[in-house]
Amino acid sequence: MKNPKETIMRLLFLLTACVSIIAVILICLFLFAGGLPALGKIGVINFLTGLQWRPGNDVYGILPMIVGSLYVTAGALVVGVPIGIFTAVFMARFCPKWLYRLLRPAVNLMAGVPSVVFGFFGLVVLVPLIRNSFGGRGMSVLAASILLGLMILPTIISVSETSLRAVPESYYEGALALGATHERSVFRVILPAAKRGVFSGVVLGVGRAVGETMAVMMIAGNQPVIPGSLLDGVRTLTTNIVLEMGYAEGLHRQALIATAVVLFVFVLIINLSFSLLKRRGQ
Repeated sequence: MKNPKETIMRLLFLLTACVSIIAVILICLFLFAGGLPALGKIGVINFLTGLQWRPGNDVYGILPMIVGSLYVTAGALVVGVPIGIFTAVFMARFCPKWLYRLLRPAVNLMAGVPSVVFGFFGLVVLVPLIRNSFGGRGMSVLAASILLGLMILPTIISVSETSLRAVPESYYEGALALGATHERSVFRVILPAAKRGVFSGVVLGVGRAVGETMAVMMIAGNQPVIPGSLLDGVRTLTTNIVLEMGYAEGLHRQALIATAVVLFVFVLIINLSFSLLKRRGQ
């Protein structure tokens, strides 16, 4: 006869798993039920490829927001991924113990900083710095990319460091026995062995960058046009929803929910693409 405690815990775990699955299904049903009618009225092609967003005239085109989200996310990866991975390698294999005691809490603290605080930092520090150094208004693709690159650092660092520390020590010792230096052993043996975990950290960072709203809204300029350069203002899919949902009605509200559907599919495509790349890398 099975232990009653094991049976209870098994049922509890099954219940929590079912709750998570049901929550995702309900969110999907809400999004598609609220967004598909707008896609039918506006037209999928017009909605996805339209260059103008003018709710007052019932003109809804989200291509500028799609491009803006892609630009900002790509910029965040360019800034955050190299810094995050190299920081994780340093903390896992090069960092002195006394310094690690300071760095680890600092990374954890950075992960807990609210988005609005990051946005205020970008508004007070990054925007004037970019405006004085490169010109323009300062509220731009560049400012949003740099700020999001900083915001995804804790996720990438934490997951990557855990993966690096999970690599068996025999890999490192074997590389040293074959005559490799410490640096070569870390970058040619340990880091490739931990690539799956590092890749997972990057995927989580992408999810954070795509879904971020408040900080981007404060420093990106929120202009619903396709940016011509890194110094132009931009509006992302998330900020478009937040800026107008409070007063939207009728078709306008449905169009914003349809924007959320596009964002949901956008994130799904990104995750599937990373999964395919990960399988090819194996």
